[in-house]
Amino acid sequence: MKTEIDLGILYSRSGTYTALSEALWQGAMDGIASVNADKNIPLTFRPVERDPGGDVQRYAPLCSDILTQSNARHIIGCVTSSSRKEVIPALDKAGATLWYNVPYEGFETSERVVYSHSCTNQNILPILAWAQRAFGSSAFLTGSNYIWGWETCRVARHQIEAAGGKILGERYLPLGDENVDGLIAQAAATRPCFILNSLVGASSYAFIRAYKALGARDPHFSPDNCPLLSCNLTEAELPVLGSAAEGLISVGPSFCETLQPSGRGSSLERAAYESVSTLAAVLMAQDKTDFAAFIADNGATFGIDPTTHHRVLDVKIAQVRDGAFQVLTEWADVPPDPYMTRPTRHPKLDGPQLRVVRV
Repeated sequence: MKTEIDLGILYSRSGTYTALSEALWQGAMDGIASVNADKNIPLTFRPVERDPGGDVQRYAPLCSDILTQSNARHIIGCVTSSSRKEVIPALDKAGATLWYNVPYEGFETSERVVYSHSCTNQNILPILAWAQRAFGSSAFLTGSNYIWGWETCRVARHQIEAAGGKILGERYLPLGDENVDGLIAQAAATRPCFILNSLVGASSYAFIRAYKALGARDPHFSPDNCPLLSCNLTEAELPVLGSAAEGLISVGPSFCETLQPSGRGSSLERAAYESVSTLAAVLMAQDKTDFAAFIADNGATFGIDPTTHHRVLDVKIAQVRDGAFQVLTEWADVPPDPYMTRPTRHPKLDGPQLRVVRV
């Protein structure tokens, strides 16, 4: 008979970043269904769900609620970096673990978190290096006004200027703010070689639609000349964006290169699914040792860096063409370097980089 184990699910299926949360939730639920149906796995997961509704102040209380009102000691959840940081004290208190499945800005490690999506050297560094060679060295930066936007733009500013480039503008919007007219006006005035979009949810969608309209008025801002770059755009958001997504360039560990009108197949969905399946494998192998101590000794066996609790991931740069991402370049099995202190772990561009031309 299988042993039933409570598993916390903490995603905002309502609020400003619903499309992201739905992809993550679906991946987690598919992973649970797969584990529960596998006769060779001697355990089943019982999901214990809470929905913070996109309110960062509700994450910590609801995380604590999962941990006190059930036997869950692992939680699949959180979208924004702010929400992740909010729940770490509750995880520490309970000796529990968060499996975080969203690209983030790096510069963090916690023995209470498994970072299952990309960090700094797996997202922002490769896409910037690639874009500077493909399009030029001047950039406009924009992001949501919290740690993801701040840190992503800070790293971008440092990397671009270190390579001899220029930052022509840098603007932030409150999370969920859809008033993007000022951003578009400043971008139009500065005329950069590319724009890094680190906005999240509704703010990002509004900006992308407005930028598409700008490109229709001014050819300089077409995807061939001055593309929008993203470190967090996935298939999950393409149905929301429709034709406005054409030409967008993103970076991630995987892309679904066939048209998915439903938004399925994103790296978010895949990361959440793999977190559940990896957790099942760890629990099957784990003895009475504390989870963090077990990962310190055995993490590499499960694709988790024992020192940082981050995953070894493929890195792919892809562009939306005809409604689906098409991979432009890629690196396999890139080990994590969240603090950017190990250059040997940074993806390298080999040979001359040609400008992207759409046909």
